[in-house]
Amino acid sequence: MSSRSISWQLTTLALGAVFLLGGCGPDNDGNGKPTGSTNAPSTSKSGLAADVPAGFNACNDIPQAVLDSEKLLDKTPNDSNANGGIKWRGCLWAQTDGYAASIQTTNITLDMVREKKFPDSQEFTIGSRRAVSTRQIDDHPEAACTVNVEMKGGSLEFNLTNPASSKITGHLNTCDLARELAEKVAPTMPATA
Repeated sequence: MSSRSISWQLTTLALGAVFLLGGCGPDNDGNGKPTGSTNAPSTSKSGLAADVPAGFNACNDIPQAVLDSEKLLDKTPNDSNANGGIKWRGCLWAQTDGYAASIQTTNITLDMVREKKFPDSQEFTIGSRRAVSTRQIDDHPEAACTVNVEMKGGSLEFNLTNPASSKITGHLNTCDLARELAEKVAPTMPATA
């Protein structure tokens, strides 16, 4: 994993590193090496794909106009692996005085997310793609939300962290923000992804 900018490190610390504690992302030993996740979705019945879905690279394929509309800055690569063959490939972004977002392709399917029975699970569609939003953080669940949008062999996963102390977005519902971001990004994915 490439080194992160100081500004992103400060943002991550300020946000409580929720991405790594969230249950859908892997744990990290502090040196950038994933150690697995105890909350990672089960792969027992899901037919887990060997790799993340192809056809969309979250770091390169999200149009700049979408990132600009959300004022997302400081793109930082965020690839990781967890126990059981679960993988994430993508990047992190942050708003100044707002939320931070991790957008990654993953071999976690919507069925795997459903199996976990996370709180506040909401199913919806974006175009022709199924999606689900969940609260996966036990401590301060209102400050984090995950949206998974269906892809062939997995999903595009949006993890948002939005603490109440964020001046611009802290008063807004984090799952609403995550869904709005997913609704801007998902239509840019090729139909074959």
